[in-house]
Amino acid sequence: MALTGLFAVLRWGQGIRSGAALWLLLVVVIVQIVSWVGGYLHHPQWMTDNPQIDRLAKWFLFIGLAWWLGGSTRATLLAWGLALVGLMAVVWLIDGNLTHWQLGLNGRRVDFGIRNAQHTALFFGAALIGLLCFARRCLAPGRMAWLRRLGWGAAVGSCLVGIGITQTRAVWLAMMVVLIVMAAVIALHAYAVGHRGRWGKPALVGVVLLVIAVVASGWWFQGAVEKRLEAERSVITQALEDDWKTLSYSSIGNRLLSWRASVEWIKERPLIGWGEEGRSLVTTETEWLPRQTRENYGHLHNTFLELLVSYGLLGVMAIGALVGWVCLGTWKAWRGGTIPDDMALFGLAFSVFYFIVGQFESYSFFWSGSYLQNLVLGGLVTHIWRWQVESGQRIFPATFRQEA
Repeated sequence: MALTGLFAVLRWGQGIRSGAALWLLLVVVIVQIVSWVGGYLHHPQWMTDNPQIDRLAKWFLFIGLAWWLGGSTRATLLAWGLALVGLMAVVWLIDGNLTHWQLGLNGRRVDFGIRNAQHTALFFGAALIGLLCFARRCLAPGRMAWLRRLGWGAAVGSCLVGIGITQTRAVWLAMMVVLIVMAAVIALHAYAVGHRGRWGKPALVGVVLLVIAVVASGWWFQGAVEKRLEAERSVITQALEDDWKTLSYSSIGNRLLSWRASVEWIKERPLIGWGEEGRSLVTTETEWLPRQTRENYGHLHNTFLELLVSYGLLGVMAIGALVGWVCLGTWKAWRGGTIPDDMALFGLAFSVFYFIVGQFESYSFFWSGSYLQNLVLGGLVTHIWRWQVESGQRIFPATFRQEA
């Protein structure tokens, strides 16, 4: 569907095909080709036979999804809702996953068969953020209200427990920050527009229920949380004392060592990077890394560092431009009344969440991260395009003059 949508944008997308999204897709293709050519001339023994332009190009599949959503808020919410239903179906209905819930509640770290626990936690975290942002829609009175409320409560409970039993510290940290950001934004917005009476009671009830749920989850998973945090305390202390030679091989220890190694590789080729195999070169060709790290890991557990190692500053600037375009476009579309308040809040909350977890795992370079970011961006970009068409304004007027 995403590929056919991309073709449709190129064929019929008058006014948007000359916009930033398509231009930036062309830029990342060129960046990857330049990086491959540079690598082939410098270190051909480590390069693939052909440039793998899909590594970054697949991050732009949201273009096709945005086209098919047609600027519709209802269609966007339906797409996101179906994704949530799909997640719940995977973790509850696939044979054997009930055992995962049982093991998780008994203190084991589980992943429900979705690559590993970190990626499962990513989905649970994103789903919980969406459920909280769109809570008013789900809990509002009206048709099938009891079913919506029951489904919302079951999904929130599943995500809370799921975040606990997948035992991913980066997601725990990100969720704490996101909840603070969401609470602050809701309070500021309610005060600014004078909706204190409108937001007060629902917000208060929601906060009380959420606090109760979080406290209950914290009490239930207290042992697992303490165990996961205590296990890495000595490693962090060693790193702060610059004691790298005796740094123990652990989850955080491996990350710190590979991040330090990546800096050395980045310094050698900062502009165009080492090509698509850059991340694995750092772990396999850095001689001072522990044998376990070199043999068992092929990536850096950090999206930004992997992008920088592979495609250099050119790649970072291209993706940075995309992020800037989406953020500014979302802001303008919200101010223009095209993006609803709760959808804008979700866009902000998800961005904060995804940025934080991306510092501890390179999700965007795996199918899980690509799927999730394209799903969210597709919903936001379709509204950005709608705002552009309706208002006749541009996001980057000085740079993309033909953007409608």
